[in-house]
Amino acid sequence: MISGPRFSGALSLVLLLTASEGLAANACGNPATPVAEIQGRGDTSPLSGERVTVEGILTFDARAEGGFDGFYLQQADGETDANPETSEALFIHTRKKTGAAGERLRVTGTVKEFHGLTELTDIRIITSCGSAPLPKAQTLTLLWPDALESLENMRVRVAQPLTIIDSWNLARYGELTLAAGDQVVPTEYLEPGPQATQIADRNRQQRLLLDDARSVRYPSPIPWPPGGLSGKNTARAGDKVQNLSGVLDYRFGAWRIQPGEPPVFESLNMRPPAPGRPAEPHVRIMTMNLENYFNGDGEGGGFPTKRGAPTGLAHTAQLRRIVEALRRPDPDILAITELENDGYSETSSIAQLAGALGPEWTFVMTPGNDGRDQIRTGLLYRQDRIVAETKPERLNSSGRPPLAQIFRPEGQRLAIQVVVPHLKSKSCKGATGPNRNRNDGQGCYGGRRTEAAQALTKWLDRLPQVPDLAGTLITGDLNSYFHEDPIKALRQAGFTSMVHHFHPCTAQQCAHYTYRYKGEKGSLDYALASSSLEPRVLGARTWAINADEPPQLGYKNNLSPNAAAPWRSSDHNPVITDIRL
Repeated sequence: MISGPRFSGALSLVLLLTASEGLAANACGNPATPVAEIQGRGDTSPLSGERVTVEGILTFDARAEGGFDGFYLQQADGETDANPETSEALFIHTRKKTGAAGERLRVTGTVKEFHGLTELTDIRIITSCGSAPLPKAQTLTLLWPDALESLENMRVRVAQPLTIIDSWNLARYGELTLAAGDQVVPTEYLEPGPQATQIADRNRQQRLLLDDARSVRYPSPIPWPPGGLSGKNTARAGDKVQNLSGVLDYRFGAWRIQPGEPPVFESLNMRPPAPGRPAEPHVRIMTMNLENYFNGDGEGGGFPTKRGAPTGLAHTAQLRRIVEALRRPDPDILAITELENDGYSETSSIAQLAGALGPEWTFVMTPGNDGRDQIRTGLLYRQDRIVAETKPERLNSSGRPPLAQIFRPEGQRLAIQVVVPHLKSKSCKGATGPNRNRNDGQGCYGGRRTEAAQALTKWLDRLPQVPDLAGTLITGDLNSYFHEDPIKALRQAGFTSMVHHFHPCTAQQCAHYTYRYKGEKGSLDYALASSSLEPRVLGARTWAINADEPPQLGYKNNLSPNAAAPWRSSDHNPVITDIRL
């Protein structure tokens, strides 16, 4: 047993040694663990869990309110290991306030992997070693994960302008998804299968997020573009971001840049005017998914609705934008999807939509045959230009039955049959057995959509024939990209996608599309002409008013509630087809 005085002396010696070691560990310029040794060459640190001391330069401070509770520390340029496979920077997770950008710091902490980010945590002491020049920003030329891993947490400069491909999380997290160029859904130009899946995986890997260095949800103002997102200051997919520099970060499963200075936004994908009508006589048919047009009780109340506007104000904004979108191209016939299935009374959604379009507009009615879904398809037309002939038909099905109607322009001999389907979505909710995702690029319910497409053509063959019928146009939301099985079934039945006929898509070029999903673009909405009608189609195109706009500009938000403009009136771009009869 150690006596009291002897124990006291031993304790003093231990404390003295510990204090001297602590002073040595935090003395500027003393030996420290190289950051590259902590980062290593792989995805995780070889020193994870160990306590180390590092010395470097604070390059980016994210300790402000709403930030990441830490800062980025990078080895000075003359102290690196000169190995391009290892990063020279770390995230220091701490709320201690010592240091500012451009200051040399000595930090002791524990190495940890946090959801893929190598960081130093459990920081006890930070010592300031005075000011120092910032390390030179490394040029970032490739967006592959291997190229990014070696620059984790370091200052970087992106060599070329990047393209905005997705803004889904812009309002929620202050993020924009960027890539070297626009990305096209592989099954838009390839058959479903392993190659399409591989290309989709490659697309997801070659991306970079522009972040706002904050961890708060729903930042206000929305940070991008500079000046804050608004109805007049938008960031459309397809626009470019230049002069992008800052710290390369990895959080929540994605590589991102925390910019030191706001980058420059270049509006290359400008909001287009409505397509002009051809000079020769024709019928213009416009197709659009309305993104759940519900009108409450039809008398100003009944909000929030089951699938549409949450408030009466949001419904007013939605209707105003939809009317602008549907009027500007001056169509003769409107084929619409995602319309509330609430009958045909004067308070119904379709009746109020027709009323808002103007007294010259009316609509096709099929009471009792609209199916049991909350939404249905619909047809509206200019009764001063077009006559609806014969009884309208709906396919007898329990979901969203397709609608067919014969139209004849006033004073003309030839008629056209317009058919509006809306096939099952790709969502996997409730999918079982053969409807589950087959991992071939088509998503869930591919078999069900194909069966519906085949049933549609068989049903059309059974419909009564009328004299002088020029042909049939199937136009609506088929929830399938161009090379997927449902469209293939319609092609085999003799129907041609007219947008793809005039504007075919490749991996590098796809100017006409109706939808964007998770950074990829393609067409879910179609105008498919029968073999007899195809030679009469003068042109078919999409009008890029919706899919490229940030979702936050939609009717459910209040960024521009009173704007009488078509932008983000829905999440699908409309399809416009001109037919010579």
